[in-house]
Amino acid sequence: MTNSNNEPRKRFLALDTSTAVLGVAVTGGGELLHEINASGERNHSVHLLPIIEQALQASATTAERIGGISVGIGPGSYTGTRIAVTAAKTLAWAWNVPVTGVSSLHALAWGGYHAASAQQKQGSITSPNGTAGTDWIIPLIDARRGQAYTAVFAADGDKPPRRLAPDAIRLMADWVQELAVRLKEAAAEGNLPDTLWFVGETALHGSVDMLAPLMEAANVQAVPYELEGRWTGFLAEAGLYEESGDLHTLIPNYTQLSEAEANLRRSSEGSLNTR
Repeated sequence: MTNSNNEPRKRFLALDTSTAVLGVAVTGGGELLHEINASGERNHSVHLLPIIEQALQASATTAERIGGISVGIGPGSYTGTRIAVTAAKTLAWAWNVPVTGVSSLHALAWGGYHAASAQQKQGSITSPNGTAGTDWIIPLIDARRGQAYTAVFAADGDKPPRRLAPDAIRLMADWVQELAVRLKEAAAEGNLPDTLWFVGETALHGSVDMLAPLMEAANVQAVPYELEGRWTGFLAEAGLYEESGDLHTLIPNYTQLSEAEANLRRSSEGSLNTR
């Protein structure tokens, strides 16, 4: 009789292509076994499957050892997000394993905060003011036209950040004002965060001028960060997101119509109005 305790531990294959980074990781038991993050050229459809194969081979992971697949469902690039979701559903069906859709912004927040904390310990980032509150993490993915895909999370030590605001596409000027209101409310309740960490694509949306309305109320830090595949896997392992029992129900979180879809809808409405 086979002792189940001697069987190889099941692993997660994690995928995310919602940003310019193609992230693939193999995780198990909350540990990173192998990871490949290819940044730069947005040609994820060509490179995803070869990189998955490389990651599986490098971690000595066979299909039989995969216990589930985790995939970033966005928000982010429309085309990019569909690539990872489609690949995850196809592999899950072929391997007969569950698939878990994970917020790409949640993964970005956790990874960005981890990277920022490491830089802070090294002294390359200014120390917080010492208000002893829980840090807030605001992930940013550029959505063009002055907008960003963003949310708010509360840091929770080494655990996954806790969500404070939903994923959405927001005009950054309005978002900063909304965050300022949130800070006032937190201060009134005695829960003012120690630091606001803006992480991700901060070059466009994390400038001093953009974030100035927040700087009198809290310590504000903007840390550029590119998504790493491991955090998608860690979130799935943490059990914060439900497995999709029906693969057809797993869809990307676009948060708005794509430009092509919006143009098609306007065209259709125009055609109806002329009849």
